[in-house]
Amino acid sequence: MPARTPANAAPAPVTLAAPVTLVVGEEEFLIDRAVRDLIAARQAAGQAGDVHDLDAAALGPGELDALTSPSLFGGGCVVVIRSAQNAVKEVAAELTQYAASPAPDASLILTHPGGAKGKELLAGLKAAGAQVIDCPKVTRFAERLDFVRREFRRAGKRADDGAARALLDAVGSDLRELAAACEQLAADADGQVDEAVVATYYRGRAEATGFAVADHAVEGHLARALEQLRWALATGVSPVLICSALAQGVRLLGRVGSAPRGQNAAALAAEVGAPPWKIDRVRQQLRGWAPDGVARALHAVAEADAQVKGETASADYALERAVRRIVAARAGAAGA
Repeated sequence: MPARTPANAAPAPVTLAAPVTLVVGEEEFLIDRAVRDLIAARQAAGQAGDVHDLDAAALGPGELDALTSPSLFGGGCVVVIRSAQNAVKEVAAELTQYAASPAPDASLILTHPGGAKGKELLAGLKAAGAQVIDCPKVTRFAERLDFVRREFRRAGKRADDGAARALLDAVGSDLRELAAACEQLAADADGQVDEAVVATYYRGRAEATGFAVADHAVEGHLARALEQLRWALATGVSPVLICSALAQGVRLLGRVGSAPRGQNAAALAAEVGAPPWKIDRVRQQLRGWAPDGVARALHAVAEADAQVKGETASADYALERAVRRIVAARAGAAGA
């Protein structure tokens, strides 16, 4: 049975690519990285004299033998066949036959989305003993959180849970952007990466800062919410933006909490106008909330909104009071 390795697993020492490797899944960033890492491992060992990278649809019958033949200059070769599901029948048969008896100095890497198209080729390559690297789509908030943690470990840094969450809020859900952000923070930060480091690095992203305040508040972390609020105000973040983030956070609690239990995150995301990963996070945040508590929090945010927009002389005080009332509403405190 072929070995299976998740592409987003914890970092491991780089090893040489197997004679035939299948990179299976739909997460493009992880697929591209897996292919790059396999090629780099061969090159580091001096076993990648030639690298051929082409789409399966462009590969004609009989061409595989030429691509995997020994280089005139030695050093072996790497052949990358992308979108293997697009191979014509004759080429698919050649790939399966090759996998059963690969050339000694060549490494064949194929990518496949894992769907129904080309499933016979996929099954044949696995049966022939191809190494399999899984690159499933990363869709849930918890999965992205794990991805960020692993990226920091890959870069040789430790990051706490608050830092990972703050980075997701600041950067969003694109894995390429998240990986680049982790690499940059790991290079620039001294010691462990924490929430304060992330906040300082992304201080120009006002909306992300407001959402961080909102997340801490609805999760019941009063000290963190107030600390983030005061830092945001001190660095010039608009009170209106912060109040808007608080309102959005509490409204999402209400809308997600009132949705039918078990409703698909993607369908609910389309309904409420938020990304699926945000729905997953809000569902986690709903633990500890009761419907009447959400109603009290909505009232607190509505009052703060009116005060911030001109009904009070101190927007800072109005926001701090709103944060305290949201946290109290979650705890079910009387008079929230």
